[in-house]
Amino acid sequence: MGSSSQRSALSTNVAGLVDGSAADREVVLVDCLPIYVRELIAGGAAGAFAKTAVAPLERIKILLQTRTEGFHSLGVYQSLKKVLKHEGGLGFYKGNGASVLRIVPYAALHFMTYERYRDWILDNYSALGTGPIIDLLAGSASGGTAVLCTYPLDLARTKLAYQVVDTRGSFQNSARSTHVQPAYNGIKNVLESVYKEGGVRALYRGIGPTLIGILPYAGLKFYIYEELKRHVPEDQQKSITMRLSCGALAGLFGQTLTYPLDVVRRQMQVEHLRPSIQGGARYRSTMQGLATIVRNQGWTQLFAGLSINYIKIVPSVAIGFTVYDTMKSSLNIPPRQKSQPVSTA
Repeated sequence: MGSSSQRSALSTNVAGLVDGSAADREVVLVDCLPIYVRELIAGGAAGAFAKTAVAPLERIKILLQTRTEGFHSLGVYQSLKKVLKHEGGLGFYKGNGASVLRIVPYAALHFMTYERYRDWILDNYSALGTGPIIDLLAGSASGGTAVLCTYPLDLARTKLAYQVVDTRGSFQNSARSTHVQPAYNGIKNVLESVYKEGGVRALYRGIGPTLIGILPYAGLKFYIYEELKRHVPEDQQKSITMRLSCGALAGLFGQTLTYPLDVVRRQMQVEHLRPSIQGGARYRSTMQGLATIVRNQGWTQLFAGLSINYIKIVPSVAIGFTVYDTMKSSLNIPPRQKSQPVSTA
């Protein structure tokens, strides 16, 4: 019977090809890919699209978080103007190559492992249903997995974005205004230099607060998005506006709760470039970093750049979820499985 079904399906596909139907050929090619590969493609595309759309805001956020010379006392608008004046339009995308290079595998792994972890939990712990526990656990685990696999690229992106180089000769003649030459000239150079300085451990500096922050953030993000979608009438669930709205709220809420950890992570990533901080002392742990920032820089520094993050997170997460859901439909990825009844065996 299985053989008969396969011959029937093969005959249908061949017929489509003979008829010259582009749609049929596309379906055949897409359906040949394993589900997890299609999920990787959808997640990677979603991440790249969303990250590039908000790259200018991401650059400014990093400059504010790391208290870069000449930017720590400026607001979002003035910072945007200053970058444009000194570095031109391309300055908004400094570090974006590393960011996209990181976000493609990161988002691909994040979305794909979320689906895989979710299915695994449902298969093995069906009594939990499909409510908040499932989405929180699957989202948190997938976020941690993606971070561990791609963290060195995030480190490179931060170090490149932290550099402010006067490419237009418009800085004041002050040695303290900016670096005369960039400390790094590309992603490969960053990774090689950091590795020579401290080995693999140096490539993961700041991973502690990153993991502590991503676990609740990723879980909350997926949970809120899925919960909001569940309350939308089924005939409107494929609406682009609905997906954008649910994604924006999910990112906004999740980011607010975990933002101080992101600030600690950024400062840990660039602190060797600013030896004057704390007299050259290093943050030994996440909690020590939080306490030191509050003591030396004030508690408001824990939320430096949060306003721009609000502006950034709305389109970023919204676009990410929307592109992912749209790509899932285009790649013929089956709907998520529902909760299984508890076995009485």
